[in-house]
Amino acid sequence: MAFLLFSCSLRDGSRSQVMVQALRTELEGAGHKVEYLDLREAGLPLCDGDDCYDHPATKALRASVAAADGIIFAVPVYNFYASAAAKNIVELTGSTFEGKVVGFICAAGGRNSYMSVMSLANSLMLDFRSHILPRYVYASKESFSDGKLADPEISGRISEMAHEIVRVSQALAEN
Repeated sequence: MAFLLFSCSLRDGSRSQVMVQALRTELEGAGHKVEYLDLREAGLPLCDGDDCYDHPATKALRASVAAADGIIFAVPVYNFYASAAAKNIVELTGSTFEGKVVGFICAAGGRNSYMSVMSLANSLMLDFRSHILPRYVYASKESFSDGKLADPEISGRISEMAHEIVRVSQALAEN
């Protein structure tokens, strides 16, 4: 199976980047092909509804989404919402998400933003008919120490997510 992992934080030392690297290790350790896209390095344009679709980075992004069996967004939560960089991915790629399995890993400053990805998930599900994993990983700053994941419950949920995206992606590929 082939998986695409988006690291949607634009900040060095991001907690969502720490978590997506743990997921990456799990998936690669199980023998899956993993493409990792760090948005700090991707050179993506902002969606302007016009010229952005012809940008070489957008074309490469669309090809990566199309080739993936499953996709994970690792997103920071800002102001009770998934980062604008995550939404920009969806705006640039649109229908290439159709039929894809999509999951979320979220890092937030506190515990109150746990529903923050729902509007992004709803857009993917309703507009593009993506299959959204119902359980996602959400961690607050208390789950980290010295820039590392320090909460065994969150580590366990990342392992569960790796298993679940593989299971669902394989099931859909068989049909």
